[in-house]
Amino acid sequence: MTRAFRRAVSALPRPGAPAAVIPSPNIWNWPDVYEQENRAQDADGAIWAALREAVPWAGADVLDVGCGDAFHLPVFAAEAASVVGVEPYAPLVARARERMGDRATVIRAGATALPLPDTSVDLVHARTAYFFGPGCEPGLAEAQRVLRAGGAIAIVDLDASVPPYGRWMRADLPRYDPARVEAFFAEQGFSMLRLPTVWRFPDRASLEAVLRIEFSREVAERAVAETSGLTVPVGYRLHVRRKQRFTSV
Repeated sequence: MTRAFRRAVSALPRPGAPAAVIPSPNIWNWPDVYEQENRAQDADGAIWAALREAVPWAGADVLDVGCGDAFHLPVFAAEAASVVGVEPYAPLVARARERMGDRATVIRAGATALPLPDTSVDLVHARTAYFFGPGCEPGLAEAQRVLRAGGAIAIVDLDASVPPYGRWMRADLPRYDPARVEAFFAEQGFSMLRLPTVWRFPDRASLEAVLRIEFSREVAERAVAETSGLTVPVGYRLHVRRKQRFTSV
């Protein structure tokens, strides 16, 4: 994900500038390898368990922002009343629609201009899409707009303070400050839960291929050398903010 970080940091809008689509080179350029990564991630279900406890979605209307090729949408679709995936990159939209069929609606759009009415969803989910903290305000404002009162924004992001994955991330992104990002979300009214997880791969070839799309060549080779076996410990953060219910006095 640090390949995406490097381009995304340079693409963050300046104050007063219109927001632009931020590329995700790993999944945009290597979707089949990224599929292997998705299958390996959260091997023991820690993220899904935490999400289900914090923001249960049975019977809810769910929006997944930056849904990619819809890898996570089937989990929501199994219980939600409706599921919409939003993704800016046309080839991924096509893959997502093929994966989901009529089980979800997938729309080509960005996070800063969501093609949904005000107060139309109960849960906005974004996974590894809001790494940066400052600069993400337009997307968060749009998520707030489409939420119903009592609904929630749930953001799942990598925790760069947790080794070894976080150490490799910071080697590629020396200016990325996890504490600053966490402070940003706290100031925006989000709670935070740290989630230790394991990525588990079926073989070394898939593990090494994933590390090589996530990091620069030098850092990827270091990560491969430092990883024995078929698992990688990876930390995540779950940030949740509910939309206040207003009551008359």
